[in-house]
Amino acid sequence: MLYQAYQAHSDIMVPVRALANMAASSVGARLNGSLRPSPLSNLTAAYELIARAGLTHARPPYGIDSVMVGNREVAVSEEASARTPFGTLLHFKKDIDQAQPRVLLIAPLSGHFATLLRATVRTMLAEHDVYITDWHNARDVSVAEGRFGFDEYIGHIVRFLETMGPGAHLVAVCQPCVAALVAAAVMAQADNPAQPRSMTLMAGPIDTRVNPTKVNDLAKSKPMEWFEKNLIATVPHRYAGGGRRVYPGFVQLAAFMSMNIERHLKAHQELYENLARGEEAKAAATKAFYDEYFAVLDLTAEFYLETVKLVFQEHALPLGALTYKDQKVEPAAIRRTMLFTVEGEKDDICAVGQTLAAHDLCTSLRPYRKRHHMQAGVGHYGVFSGRTWQNQIYPMVKNVILQSD
Repeated sequence: MLYQAYQAHSDIMVPVRALANMAASSVGARLNGSLRPSPLSNLTAAYELIARAGLTHARPPYGIDSVMVGNREVAVSEEASARTPFGTLLHFKKDIDQAQPRVLLIAPLSGHFATLLRATVRTMLAEHDVYITDWHNARDVSVAEGRFGFDEYIGHIVRFLETMGPGAHLVAVCQPCVAALVAAAVMAQADNPAQPRSMTLMAGPIDTRVNPTKVNDLAKSKPMEWFEKNLIATVPHRYAGGGRRVYPGFVQLAAFMSMNIERHLKAHQELYENLARGEEAKAAATKAFYDEYFAVLDLTAEFYLETVKLVFQEHALPLGALTYKDQKVEPAAIRRTMLFTVEGEKDDICAVGQTLAAHDLCTSLRPYRKRHHMQAGVGHYGVFSGRTWQNQIYPMVKNVILQSD
């Protein structure tokens, strides 16, 4: 009933938001561009906040139409290099002659779309040939397409690397760091020619026994039966994935927001004040962030539950108990892939030391193939977006890729 209750509330709010949007437009027209605060401007701001009070379930656009390559602006087009019911290998294709290092950016599958890494893509695109795992919303995938669990997620990474061909590089952000390491290991075990030349793991839960966070504690505080009973829902039959069991994106969003509810309330209070004062530039930045943040996607139930069990409860990878298609995963098989790990000092989702643990697992890598960086002063999102990412972290990622290309 969880999804049905959410859907009923969402349906009720549609006309409410539509009326609020009409009222905001009408009152805004009466202001006729005046920047002077007034009761009408306050009312317009309130109406706009009501109109925005809802979630979307469709992937926002990446909006990357061009990029500067050297001193020349070149057009960027999106091209699907491979597609499955559950994800697309999306290529940000540039019209240039020179070859650039090919990079597979592995996006989290944790309640938001891959567009959450838009800034990461934009930064890397000038000097790299960038592909991304563009995951699909599970509520739009028919039950007839079968399951998508932890093994299938890893299988997609392997398949996408094979599609890109030998010599590509991996960059994983947050939750998929575990799957990226596993994919590199199983490809090394099979001597797959498409195994990556370098692997950058950024703020990921390789070993959550190290400095456990509130997120880690929650995952271990309940038995698996509790997660399945309380957090798994069935997609309504009005959608293409009707009948599929999922971990809804709106549940994950609520969990994320509850961790920093004061910050979100303050942000919306400031948005109201900026709108009321006519400070459109400040308001636009906040609206852009929440347009992305409130775009949610559902995860298949099996992928969510297996991730909680294997990564956060059983610590299967660091304990040497993880299998892929019934074969034991051996990170020690990785010998030719350079490893770079990045952590944020103030990360309250993946704490310092959890990603660094990958170095202890890749025992066959020589010291010159291993690097680690702990970025002072940044939290989780600062590792892969914002000025610190652009000016301090990205140059190190670029150097690792160049050295191993």
